[in-house]
Amino acid sequence: MTMNRARRLLLGMGLLGATGPLLAAPPRRLDRELAAIAADPACELASLSVLAIRAGQVSYSYQSGRRFIGHDGLPDRPVGPDSLFRIASISKMMTTLGLMRLLEDGKVSLDADVSGYLGFTLRNPHFPDQLITLRHLLTHTSSLRDDAGYSWGADVALKDVIDSRMFATNAGPGAYFTYCNLGWGVIGTVMERVTGERFDRLMRRLLIEPLGLQAGYLPSELPPKALANLATLYRKRTVDTEVWDATGPWIAQVDDYSVKPPAVLDRYVIGTNATPFSPTGGLRISARDMGIVMRMLMGQGTQLLKPATLSLMFSRQWTYDGRNGDTSDGLFHCWGFGNEQFPDETGTRLVESGGFPAVGHLGDAYGLMSVFAFDPQRRNGMIVLVGGTSTDPFASVNKGKYSSLARFQERILTALYQHAIT
Repeated sequence: MTMNRARRLLLGMGLLGATGPLLAAPPRRLDRELAAIAADPACELASLSVLAIRAGQVSYSYQSGRRFIGHDGLPDRPVGPDSLFRIASISKMMTTLGLMRLLEDGKVSLDADVSGYLGFTLRNPHFPDQLITLRHLLTHTSSLRDDAGYSWGADVALKDVIDSRMFATNAGPGAYFTYCNLGWGVIGTVMERVTGERFDRLMRRLLIEPLGLQAGYLPSELPPKALANLATLYRKRTVDTEVWDATGPWIAQVDDYSVKPPAVLDRYVIGTNATPFSPTGGLRISARDMGIVMRMLMGQGTQLLKPATLSLMFSRQWTYDGRNGDTSDGLFHCWGFGNEQFPDETGTRLVESGGFPAVGHLGDAYGLMSVFAFDPQRRNGMIVLVGGTSTDPFASVNKGKYSSLARFQERILTALYQHAIT
């Protein structure tokens, strides 16, 4: 690689400024603080990978813990900059970026009846005259609910499983916010129907390949190097029951391919049911590559969407007024299209001192807890991936002091903000 080409690559990744490298030796004080948080016996972390962005450039990166905890003669594998995690619901925001590209191409409309895209009628039977649109699905106001399930096998069609049990009776489309995973299964299926492409491969074309990411929604389709760097997600629980036990072993919850390779999905009819790919939570990606996506959203590096499209995506669509939605114990207050918003007010602050109004998404599944949040005006951002906890992160002893996040998340975000951004 020539010197000029190497310099262009570093500039594109945000690792080089006009006067030289931005990633000097990481601040030892912040390293020590994060290590102490990860080792806190109140809620020990199996693994941790973080990245901070200041003024549009990567300012700090840190990893600790094990992406695979050895057993039966298999060795531990440490977390590194290239370690991929199943990032849970942050995947929804990534899926939305793909959908926004289809919106720009004129393949979808935010306010059209999604039934026309799906090929079957999607209606809340309690409000049969009201359309369900992508706008509703993207803002969790579609009146769909998760109570009767939101993921099925590749041999199941959505038209055969969505029934009256999956709809609210208290409010119709557009009237009430309830966080709903099923909506993203519908969105992914719409994306397949309008393109004729399988969801995971479509997202590879729309997002992953253009940005040069090592990522994917289906482990069996990851490149060998990426699959070898995939983190297993853990919880500390009793062996035979689903009970938290801080003194027990780390038990793998998902993405343990130490004995058997990931299953291949080879029998699937495109456009029938995208939930096996989990548009709602299944993207595997590293914090470093999430930083590339974040910088793109800040206007840095390769641009996939027009500024007007990004402005629309992150425009406020729903704000809690005391009666128009379920905040999930204070976690949700404001929403855009496929993204949560944190206006740095009571109940939405991400850092203890304040000063970080942000947009982005949170994730929580299979032991993983994740944060993707950035301030689009100042172009500051933070990414946090935790690959498992030793105790229930939302037990009273672990609850946050000033937000609905877990206390360890508050501590990590505040430390990153104070030492890597401000």
